[in-house]
Amino acid sequence: MQLHPTRTAVDLTFAAIFVVVVGLIAERAAIVAWGGALLLGLVTARSVTLLGVARIRSAGFEMLWQEQRRRVRVAVGETVRLEAEVRNRDDRAARYVELRSVHSPHLSVTLEPNRGEVPAGGRLSVAVEIRASRTGRHGLYGLSLEVQGGPGLYEVPLTFANPFGVEAMPRVYSMRTRPAIGGRSRSHADAGRPGKRPNGNYELREIRAYQPGDAFKRVAWKASARRGRLMVREFDIEEREVVWLVLDASVELWAGPSGGSPLDWAIDATASLAEHHLQLGNRVGVAVVGGRQLAWLPPAAGAAHAARVMEVLAFSSHTHDFDRSGLDSGDIAHRVAEHLRPLSAAPLSDAALRDHQRLAKHAHAVLGKAPFDVISAPVCSNPADGALRAYLMAFGIDSPPKVEPERSRTDLALMATLTEISKQKPHPSLVVVCSPLPEPNEQATLIEGLSKWPRRRGQLRWLPVPLEHGLEDMDEGVAQTVAFAVRLRTEARAAAGSEALRRIGVRVERPERRRPALPKDETAQTVAS
Repeated sequence: MQLHPTRTAVDLTFAAIFVVVVGLIAERAAIVAWGGALLLGLVTARSVTLLGVARIRSAGFEMLWQEQRRRVRVAVGETVRLEAEVRNRDDRAARYVELRSVHSPHLSVTLEPNRGEVPAGGRLSVAVEIRASRTGRHGLYGLSLEVQGGPGLYEVPLTFANPFGVEAMPRVYSMRTRPAIGGRSRSHADAGRPGKRPNGNYELREIRAYQPGDAFKRVAWKASARRGRLMVREFDIEEREVVWLVLDASVELWAGPSGGSPLDWAIDATASLAEHHLQLGNRVGVAVVGGRQLAWLPPAAGAAHAARVMEVLAFSSHTHDFDRSGLDSGDIAHRVAEHLRPLSAAPLSDAALRDHQRLAKHAHAVLGKAPFDVISAPVCSNPADGALRAYLMAFGIDSPPKVEPERSRTDLALMATLTEISKQKPHPSLVVVCSPLPEPNEQATLIEGLSKWPRRRGQLRWLPVPLEHGLEDMDEGVAQTVAFAVRLRTEARAAAGSEALRRIGVRVERPERRRPALPKDETAQTVAS
């Protein structure tokens, strides 16, 4: 059991030591006895606090969620409110000075009331407001109470391991949670560009003379009787596009603050584009690539498919896989062991912590408490490592991205994905690649592969990911100068890449981007000149 002294206890300790030292120097027994009595009182207060907290825990001190579900789905930036309850079965009230939450770094959690007391034999209702800053599956692992002992000199943290899951979706997901006004379209064509084609059944186009091959059910009998020859009705049907969206989810694009990295921007931009085409009734397919192909969703339309598109964009670019994670097998085992201690009924021995197979068995025993289901096993180096990585995914425990970039492998995976899309039926009418603009000198192979895109397979467009996204917050001192230099470099690279794509016939979209600000000293020099 951990115990932390308060500021008052620290001050009293130093004061008691000072008094004892002064008494020894002055050779005054009364002064030494007074300082010793202070130290003895602090030791007694510590023992009383430990006994009181142990009594509360043995009597039954627990935290329960008032939600029937074990996870909630919310769009990035939105706030969801949950209700929790802390129960005290002891016959004495438990006073706490702070209430904390143990959660993923990509969540922002606010608790109310933050301090107070849990009445004897009673319950305390706690309001929990959660806000996600990044897409993915994140865990709220539990709450921690800083319980204060009777004299108020020591505090003991009591942690309640009751995991809850938060599925953070792209920002545009909030549009899908609102009911549609006027209903949804029920029928669309399978392929083609937006426009009109004959022989449909939606809108009358003209009445013309009968031609061999025309269906007799389209004969306009009244018009035929008036003109003395067979006339048929010709209708128009509105066709819809088959759109493919290819998202570049390289690990280096996660660089930046939570919610402010280039990949955060790319996921939101791709989700908005998918929602736009789905609202038009187009069929949308999604492919996510990194050093390999991470996800593949064939094109379809409708509300159910829109939910699958958002899930693919939100969950497929995680970094728990062995080839995308910055944690090796030892780091993964350490994180699992730290999270597993309060959940496991059996104590974990040091041998179990060193033996990854035994640790994986302990982890598997508590997977029933996890808020998420691991549908696809993570890429791993061995079965034990895979089981531990699946444990992190099931509880929404964060795994940092790999430091080494995978740009060269991503280019190969991107070209392979585009080749596969060009062979799909129905043929795509539009393919949008959301990725940083290629550098002509370093990525000549990619540009050469893009130049071979068959134009008859649809139009190829490029939605550039701004690599300087997230640098706006660096506005002081050296950080501002570094951010300005990065912006200049990325702008030069973007200009060269845009020109290279234009030459091979790939249209580059222009996303809204903020104009980079000059550092303060550079601004002053510019104005002076």
